[in-house]
Amino acid sequence: MFDVVCLGNLVADLVGRPIDALPLKGTQGLVERMELHTGGCAANTGIALTKLGARSAVVGKVGRDGLGDFVVNRLRDSGCDTAGISRDELVPTSSTMVLVHSDGERSFLHCFGANATLSLADIDMGRLFDTKILHIAGALTLNAIDGEPTAQILREAKSRGIVTSLDVVWDAQGEWLSKIESCLHYVDYFLPNLSEAMMLAVGREDANSAARFFLDKGVGTVCIKMGDRGSLAMTQSANGEVKTILTPAYSVEAIDGLGAGDSFNAGFFVGLLKNWSLEKSLEFASAAGACCVSSLGATTGVRSFDETIEFMT
Repeated sequence: MFDVVCLGNLVADLVGRPIDALPLKGTQGLVERMELHTGGCAANTGIALTKLGARSAVVGKVGRDGLGDFVVNRLRDSGCDTAGISRDELVPTSSTMVLVHSDGERSFLHCFGANATLSLADIDMGRLFDTKILHIAGALTLNAIDGEPTAQILREAKSRGIVTSLDVVWDAQGEWLSKIESCLHYVDYFLPNLSEAMMLAVGREDANSAARFFLDKGVGTVCIKMGDRGSLAMTQSANGEVKTILTPAYSVEAIDGLGAGDSFNAGFFVGLLKNWSLEKSLEFASAAGACCVSSLGATTGVRSFDETIEFMT
């Protein structure tokens, strides 16, 4: 049995830094660094989990092309189980051009590719449910399973006693809540960032009201990642008492914010697996995210469990 199965988007990231402006049409600009990395929420979280000492499997879809080979081989070399990744000759591997600004913030140009065609028929359900935690990573870009198919997966996972988790990415198609509303009742842990949370919780004015919105939709615990402002978690007990936890961010020099949220998620899951309190799990998650942003690439900066604990002291 795996500790965590990450189902979701797999991406090849071409990362350039620093890019604060694009060159004029017909001209050339220069950057200090340009590197190819694995990306996508499922891949990032899976790799971060293995670095932190957990046993992870990644389930998703790539093209039968060079970028697909790169993604699968990189995951395998990192210690992730890749037997649940399907290959498709008709669509390319999803890819992103990542423009990292000098302050560590990012802009993206993305090709949906194989992620958009990942369907229930592509997924080995026996492998998917052979886990303690099932994490849906990158909802809102998984066009063929967003909505009711994902709700079906989460519902079945919960019926088997599996802890369920859901994270999203920015919805460039603008559909937002309509894509995931049917899923939320089956989600034990919902882990959006602040921008995503505010777009999903239409009409809410801050993180607190957004978190309460998701609790009212049936989520067990909401954790909103707020970058250098830390995170806000909200959970509700069986008697209706609502508890809110604010966890500060660690102060580090941000080289690249790519993968920070996925590393946070991985750290949080490690805390759950160790039966830590919610507060301690969030502190460890914050440390994992802070380590991530210290290097270029989505998982390069993630440290081992012992190194992360040392970073916290």
